Amino acid sequence: MRQKPVLLVIAHGSRDPRHAATVHALVRRVRSLRPGLRVETGFLDFNVPSVHGVLESLAAEGVRDVVALPLLLTRAFHAKADIPAVLRDAPPRLRIRQAEVLGPSPLLLSALERRLYEAGLTPAHKSSTGVVLASAGSTDPEAIAVIAAIAREWRHTGWCAVRPAFASASLPRTEDAVRELRELGCARVAVAPYVLAPGFLPDRIARGAAEADVLADVLGPAPEVGRLLLERYDAARAPMLAAVGA
Repeated sequence: MRQKPVLLVIAHGSRDPRHAATVHALVRRVRSLRPGLRVETGFLDFNVPSVHGVLESLAAEGVRDVVALPLLLTRAFHAKADIPAVLRDAPPRLRIRQAEVLGPSPLLLSALERRLYEAGLTPAHKSSTGVVLASAGSTDPEAIAVIAAIAREWRHTGWCAVRPAFASASLPRTEDAVRELRELGCARVAVAPYVLAPGFLPDRIARGAAEADVLADVLGPAPEVGRLLLERYDAARAPMLAAVGA
């Protein structure tokens, strides 16, 4: 019986030890959701193992098929350039398919709301609460447009208002979006970090949320994020199975 493709989760990496710890917690979540699936983790920078090192090890073991899943919320530079470049340098015996990035997805909106409720809000607060959808930011116009579209979509689920904000590269900043929601007359303002793991930019988001009433945690190993990784894996795996008649 042909082995299932290995799922290689590709994270950016960070000097902040909380980043790798959160990535590993998310990978454990994925393993718990699908026992028997081999899930490996590789980092682009700062942390080990490197993506290249993991691919070399898999090839040495005789692994043939790999689904490489970018642990990214938008299709910005890392998804378009960095990760494809690393995968092109993989051992030639490996058949690798790059999965789509995680966002946008209804599961991410569910995870954002989970974090807001864990921080103290309830569904009864939605209509009177303005939310700042605070992302890391990007110089890629496509990524910025996606964040703005997510904010518009999320607003239609019952929140008083939703405004996008960015920790770098783009405007507005989190603190500016918080003030705008105050001026709109929202009874309370919550900041929902649209980031997967702690680090330098999430800390900047937290500082920008100083005047907000509620600051949610990063998405991290939320159950919805784990399920989303498996959705992306399955979608990328399907053509690989069809190609071999599995």
